[in-house]
Amino acid sequence: MINRVIEQYVKQDNLDIRVKLHKKYSKNKLGFNNWIFSNYQITDEINVLELGCGTGELWKSNLDSINKMKQLVITDFSSDMVETTRAVIGNRDNVDYEIMDIQKISFENETFDIVIANMLLHHVNDIHKALSEVNRVLKTGGIFYCATFGENGVVDYLAGLFKDEVNQDLENKTFTLQNGKSQLSMYFDSVETLLYDDELQVTCIDDLVRYIQSFKGISEIGSLEEGIIRKRLEREFNNGVLIIPKEYGMFIARKEN
Repeated sequence: MINRVIEQYVKQDNLDIRVKLHKKYSKNKLGFNNWIFSNYQITDEINVLELGCGTGELWKSNLDSINKMKQLVITDFSSDMVETTRAVIGNRDNVDYEIMDIQKISFENETFDIVIANMLLHHVNDIHKALSEVNRVLKTGGIFYCATFGENGVVDYLAGLFKDEVNQDLENKTFTLQNGKSQLSMYFDSVETLLYDDELQVTCIDDLVRYIQSFKGISEIGSLEEGIIRKRLEREFNNGVLIIPKEYGMFIARKEN
């Protein structure tokens, strides 16, 4: 699984397609990344590590907060993602950019006040190694923020639509809103769960076709013929709209001892 994920995210195109669909059709106009950021406790002179920066969407509306930080380290296993995020944030004295794997973080123990890993942990081969590494580099009193998806959202809805064509989940469920807390509790002293209220209200079938095709390489559904995808979706649209449930949220895990 992890090799296919790496291939998917060597370039940002597939992720861009998914981000744009959510931005265009989400009912909650606050935006998931802005909601995530609104729950961060950003105080002066803190050290922050982001693992799996993606396209830098988290920072686009929150650049001023970086000025408060002593250091922000932006990382991803994809050099293209790191450079894309660099283009968003820019070169700053207190920001460093590195290619890094969450399973092998190249920093000393208790370096960071905050560690961020959004929509990343379900891609990791050894999640226990990853969480152990996060705990190691987090200071006592530090916070680990990790957003993820639930098991009753967009990908599961689409998997249900195409169950006659493919027999495969669209996404790995090793770390979800349903099972993430129990895994985090093995490495952190307290874990809080926050849920984001939203749904997709899609009005253009072409956008949804492209979204599904962006899964090619990590799911059979992305390899279906366009005609099959389009025909199935057309049956689901009602008065020009297709409502798709979303289930997203985040965990706030604290290292207290």
